[in-house]
Amino acid sequence: MLSQIVSALGVVVVAVFACSAYFYFSNKILDWSLPVKDGDIHSAARNLNRRAMIRPWLFIGPALFLLVVYLVYPVIATLILSFYDRSGVKFVGLANYQWALTDREFRQSIFNNILWLAVVPAACTFFGLVIAVMTDRIWWGNIAKSIVFMPMAISFVGASVIWKFIYEYRGGNDVQIGLLNAIVQLFGGTPQVWISVPLWNNFFLMVILIWIQTGFAMVILSAALRGIPEETIEAAVIDGANGWQIFWRIMVPQVWGSIAVVWTTITILVLKVFDIVLTMTNGQWNSMVLANLMFNWLFRGGGDSGRSAVIALIIMLAVTPIMVWNVRRANRELGGH
Repeated sequence: MLSQIVSALGVVVVAVFACSAYFYFSNKILDWSLPVKDGDIHSAARNLNRRAMIRPWLFIGPALFLLVVYLVYPVIATLILSFYDRSGVKFVGLANYQWALTDREFRQSIFNNILWLAVVPAACTFFGLVIAVMTDRIWWGNIAKSIVFMPMAISFVGASVIWKFIYEYRGGNDVQIGLLNAIVQLFGGTPQVWISVPLWNNFFLMVILIWIQTGFAMVILSAALRGIPEETIEAAVIDGANGWQIFWRIMVPQVWGSIAVVWTTITILVLKVFDIVLTMTNGQWNSMVLANLMFNWLFRGGGDSGRSAVIALIIMLAVTPIMVWNVRRANRELGGH
């Protein structure tokens, strides 16, 4: 454990030193190669302009390089692999795409992902906004916010293990230790293996991600709500608006930009959801989602790089419009200022 901590600290120190050295020496080399000499005004002005044009690229150059290596190249390689067989050697054209259109499990994964997209971002944003508003009105609001935010510190696998105990089922006459089944049994109901119930098990899995991400939504939206001018709320109260009207007609419109950020961030996360499904059901009982299906085709049964590449491209294509919309909205807001 100690050696791992020392190793991690060493990597951090070396990385910070390397970055500092790169920026220091690259700027020195730029200044040396484009000198500003006294007496030659035209040459000095030209070199100063060149420095101004080149210097930003010294800062963003490493980031662009890493972006090409770790994002652009994998996308192109994935696209190429999607036209090859499972071994990535034999060209098969559109065969993998035809498989995707006719495979029942792939269609089920698409349906499940749409369900997740319809429920999770909306639920997280709604609960986060409601909790942010409510906790600002009570004296122990900061304590409540800390409790709600706490699941964010838990990994998806850890959260899944916690909720596995909540959904736990014991057969026969055994005492139900799962919280949900214990409550059902208390009220005279019949305990169930909840995560094996087709369709409904998707919603039981969604609850885990909602539980984790509501804290994120609450923090962002709480900060946005604090930015609403008090005069606006006071004017609405004077005009006779009730709490419900203030919430929907005053607060929500003024924090709509933050709501959009939270919504799109969680939407992208949902498209990549993997750990929860793998830990809870492993994609069984019609609970498979695209990320898990890609994992299965890539690493199980000998692996199929062609079909897994098709699924990866579908996920990337689903994320792209959201990213483009986010960038355009940010550009509009910056342009407006």
